[in-house]
Amino acid sequence: MNMIRILSKILLSLLLTAAVLPAAMAQADETAEVTAIRAFLSINQPNIEVQGIEPSPIAGLYQVNIQNGRTIFVSNDARFLLPGDLYEATEEGLVNLGEDHRRIVRKEKIAAIDESEMITFAARGEQKYVMTVFTDVDCPYCRKLHGDMDALNNAGITVRYLAFPRTGLDTNEYRKMVSTWCSENRVAMLTSAERGGDVPEADCDNPVAEHYALGREVGVTGTPALVLEDGSILIGYRAAEDLIPGLLGE
Repeated sequence: MNMIRILSKILLSLLLTAAVLPAAMAQADETAEVTAIRAFLSINQPNIEVQGIEPSPIAGLYQVNIQNGRTIFVSNDARFLLPGDLYEATEEGLVNLGEDHRRIVRKEKIAAIDESEMITFAARGEQKYVMTVFTDVDCPYCRKLHGDMDALNNAGITVRYLAFPRTGLDTNEYRKMVSTWCSENRVAMLTSAERGGDVPEADCDNPVAEHYALGREVGVTGTPALVLEDGSILIGYRAAEDLIPGLLGE
């Protein structure tokens, strides 16, 4: 009986060690300054979701990447917090370092999505540009952008759609987006929906919730949201006659 108790205590100890070890290792990878900043934010800004902490170009100041693609800056002694972006004066003018970082992250995250999860309208003839758009089939300006699809495709621009139901998850718009992505012919269904047509209810394994979460993470605040090849983002409708020359450098 005593042996069973001893073995039980040893097993419990091993289980506790296994549970604590990953967290301890994660903390071990951080500097004391980063750990202090993380603790400072958890106490003073508990609603902030810290996604990364890294040194900024200014000595003594850390850049903290938070939800919705935003950044804040915290001093290395965890005493001062600067909300918003940091700008650097260069020969070409002011550079938004926060947006520059978001652009890189946005490009990487979009590139990681399998194109099979998107609804794609391919360029006609030579493909000259690929634009990724977060859309909502009930959004008036998304419908206006989709109305320019022929002009965009004819200019050599491929448009890849990701889902972004503006009202959030578990809403009528969300269910309509799911039904669109679960349609047997997604391209035709999306075009019909963007024209105000009915969307027959359908369900399947779909990426709509993941697209929505990604959009919030990379700074989508409205639709349509146009993500360019370099990771830059344009929120809102742009007429084809203005958009095409800008994308193709004409």
